[in-house]
Amino acid sequence: MNGWPKWLPAVVLVGLVLLFALFAGVQWPGAGSGTSQAIPYTEFKSHLAANRVASVTLKGNRLTGKLRAPAAATPGGQPVTTFVTEVPSFGDPALLPALEKADVPITVAPAEESGGWRIVMGLLPWLLFLGIYWWFWRRMYRNIAGGLDGMPGQGGLGSLVGGKEQDETVSVPQVTFDDVAGQDNAKREVTELVDFLRNPDKYTRLGAEVPRGVLLMGPPGTGKTLLARALAGEAQVPFYSISASEFIEVFVGVGASRVRRMFDEAKARQPSIIFIDELDSVGRVRGTGFGGGHDEREQTLNQILAEMDGFEGHESVIVLAATNRPDVLDPALLRPGRFDRHVTLDLPDKAAREAILKVHTRKMPLAPDVDLAVIAAGTPGFSGADLKNLANEAAMLAAREGGDALTMAHFDAMRDRIMMGTVRTLAIQPEERHRLAVHESGHVACAHFLLEADPLYKVTIIPRGKALGATHQLPEDERHTLPESYLHDRLAVMLGGRVAEKELLGSVSSGADDDIRGITALARAMVARWGMSETVGPVDLRDSEEHPFLGREIAQPRRFSESAAHEVDKAVRALIMAEEARAAEIIRTHRASVERLIARLEQEESLDRAAIEEALGPPPLKKRKARRSSGKDRGADEGPRAATADQRGTAGTAAG
Repeated sequence: MNGWPKWLPAVVLVGLVLLFALFAGVQWPGAGSGTSQAIPYTEFKSHLAANRVASVTLKGNRLTGKLRAPAAATPGGQPVTTFVTEVPSFGDPALLPALEKADVPITVAPAEESGGWRIVMGLLPWLLFLGIYWWFWRRMYRNIAGGLDGMPGQGGLGSLVGGKEQDETVSVPQVTFDDVAGQDNAKREVTELVDFLRNPDKYTRLGAEVPRGVLLMGPPGTGKTLLARALAGEAQVPFYSISASEFIEVFVGVGASRVRRMFDEAKARQPSIIFIDELDSVGRVRGTGFGGGHDEREQTLNQILAEMDGFEGHESVIVLAATNRPDVLDPALLRPGRFDRHVTLDLPDKAAREAILKVHTRKMPLAPDVDLAVIAAGTPGFSGADLKNLANEAAMLAAREGGDALTMAHFDAMRDRIMMGTVRTLAIQPEERHRLAVHESGHVACAHFLLEADPLYKVTIIPRGKALGATHQLPEDERHTLPESYLHDRLAVMLGGRVAEKELLGSVSSGADDDIRGITALARAMVARWGMSETVGPVDLRDSEEHPFLGREIAQPRRFSESAAHEVDKAVRALIMAEEARAAEIIRTHRASVERLIARLEQEESLDRAAIEEALGPPPLKKRKARRSSGKDRGADEGPRAATADQRGTAGTAAG
């Protein structure tokens, strides 16, 4: 089959079509004798009435015969023309009497047989369709088999390494560690691998063996793939990159064969690096697939385990893999001898965010007012991908405005858009607008007057995203632990909006929906996880586990009694009610200042830290001293200006 010319299927197809047309009785141009002609049935009736029909032959619905030429044209009226016509399918009862009356000789020929060939002609289109389908399927299978057996095809290593053929050299990435900012700990973990790839004899002569596999773990967007490419670029070695999902095929065994071919190719070009992205798509715990041991995913995983365990001491091949779900990986992947080293890439801190911004803006023209340190301070919780997106969005905004450089205003606008959402145009009634201002002012007042609450960044009643209004706070320091006093103040701030509505308007609304959900989750964590309740004590009574990389809770079976759950509920309710009373006391004590803030917020719609302090007065003395002692009392225009994604539902609150 491999020796067939490429044009042969097309010739066969055309031949079958012509054969079908021949047996179907298609009249080809020029077919028949040179003097025969097809005439309409009405014209035949006219010739019959004029006594010009010499003879006829009737074969089914087809009528053939000869016509006499007019006497003027041919003396004696000899027949000179052969004709053919079709009798109507419903028949013509007057035809035979008219022929007999004109004394025309009639010959009746047998009709075409309705068996054999007609059945074949009816089946021919289906046979043709099935033949084409078989040809395409055979071609696909040949390509896959060619990839498995070393034959040229589209299913082999060529599709495995970015579409390159096996005899091509895999390119060395041009990315180095200088392009990876904000992951200093992770870079230190993999730096020694670079030295091993450059000078393997230095280690092997002392009996040392390099880690066979390095598992890169971390939240999405933290630069796992970039770090792997930088490692290969720094060591100047071939880099084989593939997503683990590409191993999975409909044919069982294809993925395992691709794994085998990739490892063989990497060993042939050692030193080299193999990078498997999204390892969890094939590396999940075995025994959970539909096909048991014959499941294609498990076959692929078994082949990866076998290849990594089969390395010899002298082979300079390092396997890197990335995942944000290490909890679902098979234990056999994580044992020493396979993925020996586990490197965690965390979300960057303030200094790392500034370094990342410098990398992503080094080719962008920045205005003199752009301070990357201030932008980094205002983006806690952002990953490297988030910061790259922020810089790109700011550049796009500057281009839309026709500017020559990126200004601080461009970064501020895009940061607000990323974290708060796009501004929406809604027709809000004056009464509802006033309630929104009261709600947000309650949050602001509690955050302003409580000593350990995070500093305010902005308050707005402009609808953005799904929220009708929002109050945003920004921590001035990176927090790694949360003191109990800070959490109590955080609860009071989140309750401030609902309390302000009750104190100033005499009723509450559904605008506190997100606040109540966040309050309940935080209070339950304080009681059931962190032991911050005297009645419950330091007992783990949580009913869910927080995933380290997904940023959400994962439900788990309850491990405690109903009475313990009842005690948790009582403690949570008591904690929330106590903080609600504290927030109400703040609103009542500073009612005049809060009403002044409400009026200004309704007038201007958005207020920054400086405008908030003008309406409410300076923050408490202890709070100002703490800010000065940290060296960050720089004023509202110089401080952090945005909230993080994980603060939108907690420190930042939303109404609506």
